[in-house]
Amino acid sequence: MLIGNVGKDPVISYYDADQAMAVFTLATTERGYTLQNGTQVPDRTDWHNIVLWRGLAKIAEKYVHKGDKLYIEGRLRYRMYDDKTGARRYVTEIVGENMELLSPRPQTPDGATVNTPKPPADNKAVQQGQDDEIPF
Repeated sequence: MLIGNVGKDPVISYYDADQAMAVFTLATTERGYTLQNGTQVPDRTDWHNIVLWRGLAKIAEKYVHKGDKLYIEGRLRYRMYDDKTGARRYVTEIVGENMELLSPRPQTPDGATVNTPKPPADNKAVQQGQDDEIPF
């Protein structure tokens, strides 16, 4: 589970019969603090690679933008590949299974709320169609 800010607009790819994949980065920040002896510990920001599939990817395409605050639930996926120079590269990604938009809706300069379509309130309807293993 992560709560953070989107680092760049999602990159959307379509494949096989209108299936979608969205890729973007998410920044999470651990706030700094002061130790009892007066030592300052600065903020620490970590960047995460987020991958969304199917319905969640299509929602991200419409509603997720750079700077938005998101809640993401998912699982870690590790993979490796060889780059153009032959060097082995390792990648850690979060494959999102649930997402909630936490950013407020934008407002016009006069303070009125911009009427943008809202995503479905029931995120289970937009999850990747996976059945829950818990029987209740």
